[in-house]
Amino acid sequence: MSVGVATPSASPVLPLWRDPLAWARTADIFAVLIALSLPWSTSLVAIFAVVWLITAVPALDPRSFVASLKRPICAAPIALFVLALAGTLWSDAPWAARLYAISPTAKLLVLPVLFYHYERSARGMWVFAAFLLSCILLMAMSWVVAFHPTLALKAGAEYGVPVKNYIDQSQEFALCAVTLAYPIVTQLRAKKMLLAVLLFAVSVSFVANMVFVIVSRTALVTMPIMLVIFALLHLKWRTNVIIFCAVVALAMLAWAASPKLQWTTETFRRDYDIYMERDEPTSIGLRLEFWRKSLRFFAESPIAGHGTGSTRGLFEQAATGPEVLASGQVIGNPHNQTLNVAVQWGIIGIAVLYAIWWFHLLLFRGEGLVAWIGFMVVTQNILTSLFNSHIFDFHEGWMYTIGVGVAGGMLQNKRSPMAIAGQENSVKP
Repeated sequence: MSVGVATPSASPVLPLWRDPLAWARTADIFAVLIALSLPWSTSLVAIFAVVWLITAVPALDPRSFVASLKRPICAAPIALFVLALAGTLWSDAPWAARLYAISPTAKLLVLPVLFYHYERSARGMWVFAAFLLSCILLMAMSWVVAFHPTLALKAGAEYGVPVKNYIDQSQEFALCAVTLAYPIVTQLRAKKMLLAVLLFAVSVSFVANMVFVIVSRTALVTMPIMLVIFALLHLKWRTNVIIFCAVVALAMLAWAASPKLQWTTETFRRDYDIYMERDEPTSIGLRLEFWRKSLRFFAESPIAGHGTGSTRGLFEQAATGPEVLASGQVIGNPHNQTLNVAVQWGIIGIAVLYAIWWFHLLLFRGEGLVAWIGFMVVTQNILTSLFNSHIFDFHEGWMYTIGVGVAGGMLQNKRSPMAIAGQENSVKP
């Protein structure tokens, strides 16, 4: 089976630096490097992202690119950046805080370029393969560090976390584990047992690491929901019943066999009780405190919010006790994406944020591995954004940008395989 892919035409007469095809190939390489470095480094991701933009832009056709910006999947992310920019005008925060608060939305401007590029590139799957491979290597390193903490790549590393933090690591492992469910089922239906078993082993390895080494509570809550979504969309009800019973049994067994998992689940109730009884800043208690105050801030200015970068100043004014207590904590991120947007830009911001999620979910409706990857990236972001601001966070924000941008471009190519003026079709096996 072949797929028609529009790529910039190569001309033997043009020097390399003026050849759009050469620039496009170079951009593909740097996109792979972004995916490889994402689980390991923030600095490398930032550097490779800038270089990717520099190499991708020369391959753009200005007229067709500008026309593509009118699509809702591109216009909505741009609108959020423009709103953040405009929000500096009615904010009371210092200008340094206003400008700093714009930066989390800037990564969304890469989405239209990714859509355009991978609508014309045949190498989008390279990016996903690179990310999966990098996460497998990180998982292996996590097991090593769990037994030999001195081998961690950063000082003072958490148990089983060689780089970054356990929240980012859990997000990566959960996304890979659930996303692999689709090709596992596909290979089983095609009776390709060897590949299915291999992918299943990789998926189970991610889950085992989260069960026996370390897992974030966000992943612990959202991953089962993602699995339920997969079952409802892609499995028959009888199969779902069998799998549900098996998963319940395995979950009980894992909980009984893993003191780490027991401790993580038990902290839900413990943290809540400590917060309610002593006002101590536990993880759950702080979130409840941040959400309660953020709702009050939103009620004070519901239409357009308090402006870009205003959140921290509002929490400073609302602090009612010493910093050692939950009520005295000051933060610039209420740990909920909707509230983060609502405090700064009100109902207008919420409408734009939900439009982004809605249009991107619609983009990935349908069958196929690429559609499933994109759908899971958006779904995970929506679910985890109940407890964090994951579009604005660096790591999870780039997971969303790369995942949606590459998968969205690949799907646009399949749905609209028309050659663009000045380009030619190239058929890949």
